Amino acid sequence: MKYIPTKKPYYYLQIIKKKSVYNKKLFILKIKIWALQLLLLLVFAFLSYKLAKNALKPLQESILTLDKFAKDLIHDLNTPVTSIKLNMKLLEKKEECSQNLAFQRVKKSVETISELHENLTILLQEETFQLQEVNLCKITQEILQTQQQIYPGIRFTQECSNFTVKLNERAIKQILQNIIANACKYNVTNGYVKIYTKGKRLYIQNSGPKIVNPEKIFERSYSGDKRSSGIGLDIVNRLAMAMKIEIKVKSDDKSNSFIVTFAHN
Repeated sequence: MKYIPTKKPYYYLQIIKKKSVYNKKLFILKIKIWALQLLLLLVFAFLSYKLAKNALKPLQESILTLDKFAKDLIHDLNTPVTSIKLNMKLLEKKEECSQNLAFQRVKKSVETISELHENLTILLQEETFQLQEVNLCKITQEILQTQQQIYPGIRFTQECSNFTVKLNERAIKQILQNIIANACKYNVTNGYVKIYTKGKRLYIQNSGPKIVNPEKIFERSYSGDKRSSGIGLDIVNRLAMAMKIEIKVKSDDKSNSFIVTFAHN
């Protein structure tokens, strides 16, 4: 109710409005305001999406081009890398080559290139990983047999017979190959490499030397040794993340341990 003064003194015009009508109109007004705000929000969201999409399109095209180039490059490198490895094996049979220090350095470089090529080949297949039941103990046994020929001075032991996990076989083999090869490469004289399991975990242990920064060894730019580029363990980490595998490293003055935990078990 409201009073409005008139031209006559002491006279007022009385206006009465029902509260229900007032509340109804107020509610409708609020609905219109909310609807307008929602519409404006949707318009801004759509415009932001279109602008972001147009801005990121060149970047996306560049990534796809780079990915295709990398795959083509790795594929084209397969033939020369295989040819070099075969020729190295032929030359190794000759006594004057097998005992030559320069030849041994070249051989080591070829092995590094071959390992990197294999790592990148598997990494580029990350998006199309096919998972299957894999016996890890069988894989580690095969890797140890190969490493025994390369490092006859190291004592190898495996306490593992049947540890089955659902993984991509090529990827997990490459992960274990890298870790075990490093356990052999960075070891003490007459040292050991031991592989065993506990629950969902696979342990790969060697006799040192102590890793200075174990929390950094999976970083791409980090390498604790001048002989290593650090790329191998970075690829190991990326393959592990793709299959939801956790890898932890523990190091002290007596031993180093890589603890591999599997989510798919």
